[in-house]
Parts: sequence; structure tokens; C-alpha cells
Amino acid sequence: MKRILFIFMAILFTTGLAFAQKKAVISAEETSYNFGVIKEADGKVSHTFAITNAGDMPLVITRVIASCGCTTPEWPKEPVAPGKSAEIKVTFDPANRPGPFTKTISIYSNGKTGSFIMNIRGEVQ
Repeated sequence: MKRILFIFMAILFTTGLAFAQKKAVISAEETSYNFGVIKEADGKVSHTFAITNAGDMPLVITRVIASCGCTTPEWPKEPVAPGKSAEIKVTFDPANRPGPFTKTISIYSNGKTGSFIMNIRGEVQ
């Protein structure tokens, strides 16, 4: 009886490990960007972050939220295949926002519980 129980537990454990390893994993080499000093009169500035699916299942980005209405993210709506990359473009509008700024971009996907955080910063003159 103990041997049957042991075999059953071993099968469950092995199956669980195989299932746990099959997932999307969002990653990025760059998670922060500094625009430096920008002039309000020059208008909007943008930066594109590269993200990679380091997992073995398709990465689906469900939403991307910026911490302020002055920051607009654009992201791919189609799944990112394992080992492939995609771009998240972040545009900041400096109109009526003089001084230093730091804005957070939260990426929600099936590749991480909670959000994957990126940020932009700089100073508006």
C-alpha cells in the first residue's frame, strides 16, 4: 500500500512540476528611462521599452496603465510568442507640468502576478 501511495505522489509531483514550468514570463533589460531636461515648448516626448517573453507559453498583455493622464502607453494586443520581443511605447506630454517628474507604467499580463513596473523620469523646463 505504501508503495502505491509513493508512486501516486511521485506522479502528482512530476505532473505538478511540468505544469508549473509551462508559463509566460515577462522580462526587460531596461525598466527605467530618464529623458533628462526637456522643454515644455518642444511638446511630447516618447521612449520605447523592449519586453521579452522569457517563458514557454505565449505572453498576453491585458492592460498597461500609466500613473498619470499625461503619460500614454501603447502596447501590442497580440500575444508575444516564447522567446520573442515586443515594444511598449510610452509618451509623456510636458504641457503645464514644469519641474521634475517620475511616472510609473504598470504592465498587467499572464506573465507575472500583479504588475510588471517600468518608469520614466526627467525635468520639464
